[in-house]
Amino acid sequence: MTVLISSVLIFNYLRGEEINMAVRIRLQRRGRRNRAFYWIVVADSRSPVKGKFIEKIGYYDPLPHPPIIEIDIDKAVDWLNKGATPSETVRALFKKEGVLYKRHLMRGVSLGKITKEQAEKMFEEFLQRKREKKLSEIKKQVEQQEKLKEERKKIEQERYRKREERLKSSGTTSQ
Repeated sequence: MTVLISSVLIFNYLRGEEINMAVRIRLQRRGRRNRAFYWIVVADSRSPVKGKFIEKIGYYDPLPHPPIIEIDIDKAVDWLNKGATPSETVRALFKKEGVLYKRHLMRGVSLGKITKEQAEKMFEEFLQRKREKKLSEIKKQVEQQEKLKEERKKIEQERYRKREERLKSSGTTSQ
């Protein structure tokens, strides 16, 4: 008798064996030409890239600056614990969003090194630092844009002033 559990592990109760299926967490391209965005999906590695998937766990849009990354962290950690392997790109996104850090903390909880409350507190602190860093980057970008705008305005005023001087020296005035 074979029972399928969470589409990842198959237990054969007659033999007492455990067989790992090849499940990947990967990006699935969506959107139109030149406007791509990606779903982060859990899929059987044998299924086609644009084919069926087991579960959608997130969204990634690389076009805006900064890119939009939305991941259900609990589902991602659950799938990683079940044995799903992320692609290189998804692993980088997981690292950036803290999925791998949360998995690391939960492993510490399961080993009895820290309590669940401590792990949650550490993860919240991580998310807070990440938010603060993102806000400071956005503020820096806004300041740079304002500085560029002021520089352009000064350059334009200087051009206008020089043009007025040339017109005065030639004896004509601008209207």
